[in-house]
Amino acid sequence: MISCGEASGDLYAGALATELLRRAPGTEIFGFGGPRLERAGADLLGDFTRFSVTGLTEALRVIPRSLMMLRTLVAAARERRPDVFVAIDFPDFNFRLMTALKRLGVPVVYYVGPQLWAWRPGRMKAMQANVDRVLVIFPFEERIYRAANVDVRFVGHPLVDLVKSEGPGAAFLTAHNLTPGAPTVALLPGSRRNEVAYTIPTLVAAMDLIGARVPGVQFIVACAPTLDDREFAPLLAAAARPALVRDRTDDVIACADVAITASGTATVQCALHERPMVVVYRLSPLTYRLGKPFVTVDTYAMPNLVAGTRIVPELIQHDFTPERVSHETVKLLTDRELYNRTCKALRRVRELLGSPGASARAAEAILEVAGASTHQGS
Repeated sequence: MISCGEASGDLYAGALATELLRRAPGTEIFGFGGPRLERAGADLLGDFTRFSVTGLTEALRVIPRSLMMLRTLVAAARERRPDVFVAIDFPDFNFRLMTALKRLGVPVVYYVGPQLWAWRPGRMKAMQANVDRVLVIFPFEERIYRAANVDVRFVGHPLVDLVKSEGPGAAFLTAHNLTPGAPTVALLPGSRRNEVAYTIPTLVAAMDLIGARVPGVQFIVACAPTLDDREFAPLLAAAARPALVRDRTDDVIACADVAITASGTATVQCALHERPMVVVYRLSPLTYRLGKPFVTVDTYAMPNLVAGTRIVPELIQHDFTPERVSHETVKLLTDRELYNRTCKALRRVRELLGSPGASARAAEAILEVAGASTHQGS
């Protein structure tokens, strides 16, 4: 049984399910996820697209649907008795689900461990009580779980395998009516409806400021496949009318000189492409005020956390203004020394994210737990 609740988790879940079936043909996989998990062969009992939001106050609106989905999944687990439950990130939902399944005697593996080191570290107690094994994708996370006496494996980042560009950048640009060789900025505004709504208005204003300072600059937008076109329509109001591209994030990043990206999985994709970036993020003012006391890190972008130092600029909440976005982007486009230094630092981040084969290693670790469960059950 697998549960994931957002686009990045679905990407990892699809790759994981493929590897599980490769190693154990005939395995039955069911649960909660999205189109990639379903295409990999899972029987979906629910689709995450109606549940994925960011922020404390935003999450209140989906609580009734979440509770119904939880009841459905627990009932399915009681009936189908999975050998192992795999929770993939999405902790606010998966913590409740794993607790219920642990009470049913189902072993629990948490893949892509929740970021306890950054947000609400007290949740480690729930991990200690309910999780049989944690599979982490960032190297510094392993020692945190080990110190808490949790069975943990660093498997590497699945995006090391999954990030790839399908074709040459020049051809991709031409296909989207852009000019090869012109300064190109990729925009990655996020994959959740509410985060896109908070991000896009500032990006529209920043595009005009960048266009006034960098002659010939062009913009290309990676549109999350789980969102409707209308969510991105405001970007077309900018003077530098961007190209909108759906479900080709790697190609969008690969053809750009610089990316302006929402904080999250996309920052790892940019790092794996060794693409300098400006990281941005905004939550509702109330969510930000409520959540700020629980945050235990002073940097948010994953490349900076992996590197252990700030190698790319972060513009969070009040710092996320058109002027600041323009200033940082223009610096990267025009200061060749800064650009090269950033690329070199991102190359090191890529090395730290582990070797190829993360999904395969995760599948092996999960099958170990499932095998132990089957043996004990017999």
